[in-house]
Amino acid sequence: MRRVVIGATAVSMALSIAACGKAGGDDSGSSSSDSKSIGLLLPDSVTARYEKFDKPLFEAKVKELCSDCDVQYANAAADPAKQAQQMSSMVTKGVKVIVVSAQDSAAIKSSIQSAVDKGVKVIAYDRLAQGPVSAYVSFDNVKVGELQGQALLDALGAKATTKSKIVMINGDDADPNAGQFKEGAHKALDGKVTIAYEQSGLWKDTVAAQKMSAAITQLGAKNIAGVYSANDGMAGGIANTLKGAKISGIPLTGQDAELAGIQRIVAGTQSSTVYKAFKPEADAAAQLAVNLLEGKDIKSLATQTLTSGSGDKVPSQLLTPVSVTKANIKDTVIKDKLYTVQEICTAEYAAACKAAGLQ
Repeated sequence: MRRVVIGATAVSMALSIAACGKAGGDDSGSSSSDSKSIGLLLPDSVTARYEKFDKPLFEAKVKELCSDCDVQYANAAADPAKQAQQMSSMVTKGVKVIVVSAQDSAAIKSSIQSAVDKGVKVIAYDRLAQGPVSAYVSFDNVKVGELQGQALLDALGAKATTKSKIVMINGDDADPNAGQFKEGAHKALDGKVTIAYEQSGLWKDTVAAQKMSAAITQLGAKNIAGVYSANDGMAGGIANTLKGAKISGIPLTGQDAELAGIQRIVAGTQSSTVYKAFKPEADAAAQLAVNLLEGKDIKSLATQTLTSGSGDKVPSQLLTPVSVTKANIKDTVIKDKLYTVQEICTAEYAAACKAAGLQ
């Protein structure tokens, strides 16, 4: 009788252990092969758009398309090494599709290769990362640069001559978008004005301000006809430097349609920006991610093919950017409800808003 009891107890314990092992195996399998987690890796928190728009819009669209999908998010805080660690961590957790806006498009290549080797699909978001990415979604970035350059020429008007000296503050060379913006801007500007000073501002307002100060020292305050800034963040630093040097009334470009940039346009300290509607881009990335997660075709979405810096042919979905000046703020960022009139026209900008017909 005692042997029977001991035997039954042993069998019970064995079954219990087996059940626990099976449950653990199921959890592991769910994490690795049946995961419905999608990763979102954004490059920095300095650029206002990423935390305020891209992240929540992407998460909302994924939830709409796949109610039981989970979005895991991380921000690189402008650190390429940190972004590589974040990608590795997501792969380890069993995330099957990762959407990444690379802080450094070349540095992320090995991390993307490692993720793909483990069966993870990678989508390049806003910036075309190197390596075997499955898809890329962004705007036509050469067109962005062309719009910036043309807006500068339009603002110069009759002063747009080959004798007019222009300062160009470009983005970070590690970002492929920066090179495309630069290419497009040169298409518009070369032969029509003189690029007298050109440097990278690294997407930082402080660096851009320093470069602008150096340009003023080199060229002379009275000899600068206009400034090309690759984005609104840097334009903020440049505008402060121009104000400090008592330079006013010259065109200054931007990009990203940041609230501060729109307010400077209203106030007349920035002449233009480029609006790349965040929702269509985030929605497109979410649709691509869910399709790849569910094994669906993406050919109808990514209808173009671009070649990355690593030579990879990447199915791409490119959206159309829009130039924004004081004349069309109502028809762009306000119409699309990116910002309300109240958000733009704070007390500091109330008089300028009234003059611009926004109030």
